[in-house]
Amino acid sequence: MSETPTDGLETLVVGIDALSRDVLSRLSSGTAPTIESILATGADGPLRSQLPPWTPSAWPSIYTGVNPGKHGVYGFLRFEGYDWDVVNATDVKERTFWELCSAQGLTSVVVNAPVTHPPSTFEGALIPGYTAPADPECHPPGLLPELRDAIGDYRLYNPQIRDGASQDERVEGYEELIEMRGEALRYLIDREEPDLAFVQFQQSDTVFHEYPESDAPDRVYAAIDAELAATLDAYDPTTVVIVSDHGIGPCDGYEVRPNVLLSEAGLVETTTDADKPSWSTIATNELRNTDRNSAGSDGGSVGRSLLVSALGAAASVGLTSQRIGTALSRLRLDDVVLRVVPPDLVAAASEHVDFPNSTAYMRDRIELGVRINLAGREPDGTVSPADYDAVRADLVEGFRELETPEGDPVFEAVRRREEVFHGPYLDAAPDIILVPASFGHILSASIRESAFGAPQDSWTHKRDGLIAVAGPDVEADSIEGAHLFDVAPTVLAALGVPVSDRMDGEVLSVLDATEVEAYPPYRGATVATNAPGVEQQLSDLGYLE
Repeated sequence: MSETPTDGLETLVVGIDALSRDVLSRLSSGTAPTIESILATGADGPLRSQLPPWTPSAWPSIYTGVNPGKHGVYGFLRFEGYDWDVVNATDVKERTFWELCSAQGLTSVVVNAPVTHPPSTFEGALIPGYTAPADPECHPPGLLPELRDAIGDYRLYNPQIRDGASQDERVEGYEELIEMRGEALRYLIDREEPDLAFVQFQQSDTVFHEYPESDAPDRVYAAIDAELAATLDAYDPTTVVIVSDHGIGPCDGYEVRPNVLLSEAGLVETTTDADKPSWSTIATNELRNTDRNSAGSDGGSVGRSLLVSALGAAASVGLTSQRIGTALSRLRLDDVVLRVVPPDLVAAASEHVDFPNSTAYMRDRIELGVRINLAGREPDGTVSPADYDAVRADLVEGFRELETPEGDPVFEAVRRREEVFHGPYLDAAPDIILVPASFGHILSASIRESAFGAPQDSWTHKRDGLIAVAGPDVEADSIEGAHLFDVAPTVLAALGVPVSDRMDGEVLSVLDATEVEAYPPYRGATVATNAPGVEQQLSDLGYLE
């Protein structure tokens, strides 16, 4: 057991998505003085992210200290055969550091951590983050209305992201969300008097995807810095840990579409059958449902459904929205058409992967990999177990030899999944992991005319984030060789809590290591997310194609 908890806030963990030294160097001088002060007075260094370096998998790795093969989350989607659902907290099959603190008699508060809905029971309070619905369950029950009564509105997502708001209005929305996170954190600290507090800020990632070459990043980081300063002034925690799940930087390469390459090799079959929707149609589901529900109320809906059928019929003979889009682009009419043609009409004419009839495919770009349609594992597997190794070897060789149109290697590494992950949930991973060269390319699971295209995003994730640890026993120094999996054991060490024997990381050398203990394994059952609004939010943010 740990020592008796001390009075006051012992450890504050601040998650700043996509933070890195490079990001800080791009901000205007004086934008984030509190963050800079912590880096100057404590120990800091680059934090090597995992594969894949994306929010839904990386943050669970941060707060459990284990790789995705042990906690089970590889992307925003969970797959059951060819069906999918958005991941939630019940997909994270390992104990979080706040649950381990609770087992040792310590209290924690957690605000906005991704993939924490529905919350578990522990000593303290939690307000979920990404993948939770707009009005999530919190711990303890009834906390959300209490919080909203106390601090005013509290939202998980920016309502201005879809209504045609200007850049200034959207960034104002991000500033509001950041302020809400800080106010919620301080309310919960006052309410629970915890030993550990953990808050995560997501907009530091979003703003670079959307507005990297503007004053928007300065505004977002200034807002985060102000909330951090207010929390430090109010509670003066003994130890402060700042951590990011990955870095971010310019995308100077291509959008690379493995499913197009696999289709050209005869390994991916495509379909335009509306009865076989791809996972990339998520963004249009809400529009389709609205259209269907209003059918018959006026002539417009009937006309729309006829157009959907017409485009679907055109697609069946090869006239897909991708080819239509290419022709319109050449005529410089694509922007005009997109303003007047509803997205559901475009989706109706889209080719997508026919998963049951394919040999191998990329099912979700966030996973960074290719899945083989293995008989006995997938419902309609086309590759026999006897042929699995040979098929995978051919795919590995082909992707390793893939070059850009300029003749440069597309991937810096192509690995078999067991070379990257280990644990009881290895079988949920893609069979082959594709690591873009310097993360300068963006992968896409979509079907287009070409395997290479202009990236839809001018910035993309990079492998190196940042970690900083400050406290009375921490000397100002550089942290070398830190990995994402080291965060959870280091946080526990700051509190004197034994580290789980299942963790893949180690306590960073800036703190004294604690004992290792065998905690009871996670035994919870997976439950469905069943939150269509979450899918829409993730699609709007560009995470789901």
